[in-house]
Amino acid sequence: MLFAFICKDKPDHLHVRMETRPVHLEHLNKLNAEGTLKIAGPFLDANGKPNGSLVIVEATDIDAAKALADADPYAKAGLFESVDVKPYNWVFNNPGA
Repeated sequence: MLFAFICKDKPDHLHVRMETRPVHLEHLNKLNAEGTLKIAGPFLDANGKPNGSLVIVEATDIDAAKALADADPYAKAGLFESVDVKPYNWVFNNPGA
């Protein structure tokens, strides 16, 4: 089952995002190699600066998905103001469909 992580950065925390980005990318690359990661990328503010994240993963259930969200280095670094984990149905342009 697919789950979307909709993450909103804390205000004035771009420095945390940039400092943590290398280990965050390493984490996502590992999930990608395992086949768990489906899509990931930042939301952008009006100036084109990252201010949140969208991550879509495959997990057995919502508890497993929440554990993946909690394991993200951005989450561990305290970057996010909020993280919503929601079941997701990829209907259009799904390469696996």
